[in-house]
Amino acid sequence: MCEGYVLEWLDTLVTVTLNPVKTKTVITTPDEILKIQEQVITQKDKVQSAIKSTVFNLNDEAKIRCLIKKYHSSLITLLDQALEDLALISENGSVKQVLDLIISCIDELLTLIEHRFTSYLSVDERVPTTYLAVFKKELTKRLSTIDKKLRGNEAYRQAFKVVKQELEAFLMQPSDKYTYIFQEIFYIRDLCLELEHLEAIDDATVYSRLDELLINMNFNSKTYIYFLTQRLAANINNIEQAGEKMERLLFCLKLFKQYHKKPGIIFNPKDADLHKQVSNWFTQEVFYLEKKIHYSIIPIKGDTAPKEVSNKEKQKLLSVLSVDQMALILRAADDLKIVMARSLNSVFKNIVPYLSTPYQENISYDSMRSKSYSAEIRDKEIVTETLKLMIKKISEY
Repeated sequence: MCEGYVLEWLDTLVTVTLNPVKTKTVITTPDEILKIQEQVITQKDKVQSAIKSTVFNLNDEAKIRCLIKKYHSSLITLLDQALEDLALISENGSVKQVLDLIISCIDELLTLIEHRFTSYLSVDERVPTTYLAVFKKELTKRLSTIDKKLRGNEAYRQAFKVVKQELEAFLMQPSDKYTYIFQEIFYIRDLCLELEHLEAIDDATVYSRLDELLINMNFNSKTYIYFLTQRLAANINNIEQAGEKMERLLFCLKLFKQYHKKPGIIFNPKDADLHKQVSNWFTQEVFYLEKKIHYSIIPIKGDTAPKEVSNKEKQKLLSVLSVDQMALILRAADDLKIVMARSLNSVFKNIVPYLSTPYQENISYDSMRSKSYSAEIRDKEIVTETLKLMIKKISEY
């Protein structure tokens, strides 16, 4: 059973005392205004303390969830009423000052719940119209502030322009045609918070810090993904030689794989996540360049030695995985008896001579075998992710 409600004073103030329809309120002196404002802040602190106590003093998750949802819905109802009261006041007087403070305090309490106790809320619920209007107004101001901060940074300017346009377009959808849910609002609010903390540093790397943030936040906007892949393509296409292009492409892929995404968040749930879409783009580009290198025209005339080297090169398979990562796959294949040999050493001895990486043409089978026993956590994660992509691809055949 849900217990506890400490909003009574604020509730009465908003729904009765300051409601022009129910009460003809006249606050005449500065002392009266100050007294009410102080009491509003005191009540806000009281509610804030009650919310925190609810979470830390109760052991029953169901009760905590029920109370947090009750606080959240009650605060939204109060916000709606306060905004309605404000709209009915024509003069810019003392009542307006008090209502402005109340709206600010309610917004602060809602922010506390939505940032610290999101897991207890029903994020799939519809966002009330008034709450959405307040959020849109707040977001417009925040985006404008961030824009001024990042505008002078060339590394961020174009990418942020895409982000700003996407967020504004998303929130400008007609309310009669699109129903917003709290999950979407919370995502945008968290993204804005991260953008506000982003340092305007002139990055000279493949991915800017803004790119890292958007990858981490799984900002899977089609416009941004197109912008990112086009920029990567331009960077790679500046190189003439196909082999050097491949090196650059694999280097960009390696960097991309190192960026993690926060679990359970996504900008557009209806589309595949950013990591999957960009990884697919890399896969197609690598495949294209491999074919281009393989079918390159070799001059008829030439010394015997280069031809032998060329023939030897053709026998090797180029892998985008590192030596350590391939070692894990071969060891697992042996342990599961997917490949059969006299020993694990024999598996590596017969397969490794035909493998290469962009950074190592000739790989020692003995060294690779040794590395299969001392794998790093990151290598395990990359191998696991690669196998998942293979499983997904096989299921699509």
